[in-house]
Amino acid sequence: MDIRLSQCFIAVDDHDKALAFYRDALGLEVRADVEFEGMRWVTVGAASQPGVDIVLEPAVTDPGASPADREAIAALLAKGLLRAAIFETDDCDAMFERVRAAGGEVLQEPVDQPYGVRDCAFRDPAGNLVRVNQPLAR
Repeated sequence: MDIRLSQCFIAVDDHDKALAFYRDALGLEVRADVEFEGMRWVTVGAASQPGVDIVLEPAVTDPGASPADREAIAALLAKGLLRAAIFETDDCDAMFERVRAAGGEVLQEPVDQPYGVRDCAFRDPAGNLVRVNQPLAR
């Protein structure tokens, strides 16, 4: 029996701003962008991983969520406390420059970490932490 990751979810508060970051700054391809019954299903992914989709979804998808719950989740999202994504690249410095040039909010410039990667960090337009790392040669 085999098991593989198919989809993961990142909370966003504006699909168009999220697309500008994940597609234009990070270079992910758009796999789906569909509107249906007042909702929008947007997926992106790396060309090198055709079987893994990242779903960009509203932080609250339950129509029964209370206004107080929606407000609390929006506040947590804005602080970057809901989700994080870590991407791997073969050139952390070049990716850093690409994302910074595209207007990405820099949290950490590239640095070699003691746990074997060179990494940098950004916030996406919704506030999520996005790290990009490059394995260091051993």
